[in-house]
Amino acid sequence: MAATINQIAEAAGVSTATVDRVLNNRPGVNPATVDRVRTVMQALGAATPARGRPRSTPNYRFGFVLPASRRGFFDIIDRVVAQAAGDFRHQHITEITHRLPNHDGADFAQELARMTDLDGIALLAPDVPQVKLAINELARSGVHVVTLFSDVAGSLRETFVGADNRAAGRTAGILLGRCLPHGEPGRCAMLSPATRFAAEIDRRIGFAQVLEERFPNARLIELSDMPESEDQAYTFARQFLDPAHTGGKLHALYNLGPGSHGVSRALQELGYDSSLGFVVHDLLEMHRSLLVANVVSYVLQQDVYYAIMTAAKVLRLLCEDVRGALAVSNPRIEIITAENLA
Repeated sequence: MAATINQIAEAAGVSTATVDRVLNNRPGVNPATVDRVRTVMQALGAATPARGRPRSTPNYRFGFVLPASRRGFFDIIDRVVAQAAGDFRHQHITEITHRLPNHDGADFAQELARMTDLDGIALLAPDVPQVKLAINELARSGVHVVTLFSDVAGSLRETFVGADNRAAGRTAGILLGRCLPHGEPGRCAMLSPATRFAAEIDRRIGFAQVLEERFPNARLIELSDMPESEDQAYTFARQFLDPAHTGGKLHALYNLGPGSHGVSRALQELGYDSSLGFVVHDLLEMHRSLLVANVVSYVLQQDVYYAIMTAAKVLRLLCEDVRGALAVSNPRIEIITAENLA
């Protein structure tokens, strides 16, 4: 039986993309590596190996894999990937976006594990054991995987591309800590879904750290079971942000996930105005409107286009076995207000 590209790559200690370039006599591989790959091919009796992951085109095929269940920010990513199609073509990249089911993590992982026909994957996924195993299997089959916007640490993913979410939470803590009264207890609520995304967990940690370290009079009210739909978020906020429930009126509010429109409706009915410090993430159209209406005080944002193009660049360099492929600069957190809204 003829050896596969994956077998040759493993024996030679190179990527499958490098083996593919040697087979097709394409440039970009140093002579010593070419000799090593050809020596391994001869040792395996594979002058013309059967390909483990054949290409239908000369382009690299990269998948952008996102959960299907949540909208908002994930839809922005989907749209930016589509808008970048022309830039990808210039780099000989064919991009494919997959929105996978995400009810318990297992269904997501099952679909992810089937994507062995891709050269690389930029992945935004829940950080659960099934997803880690799927990433590891993809990596062993020769598919390069980078995580995008939310990490899956402990897996065989090759790097993470996105803003520092712990720092994002700490930034929210600084902004809202300064909204609290001086010399007396200040009530600050943190709203979060029952999340499995590492990004949101890191935001929680960073936010709580800053309040504890720098604002000793802050009384943090953690509400970590907020529903993700706007209508359910409204019902949740209407109940749990009521001053009768929080021990008095809030001075500050941090919503680190979805549901801001529903929350804003509840706040209005509960008698809150622009004096409430209110921080959210991601420059959705809804958040633009809430900024202009002085309902939201700050939006924390990262450059989505830059992160997507950086992920594609890293995957391409990994496929081409370029030294230093993982040396990337991640986007910084921007603070958007009604005054600097573009």
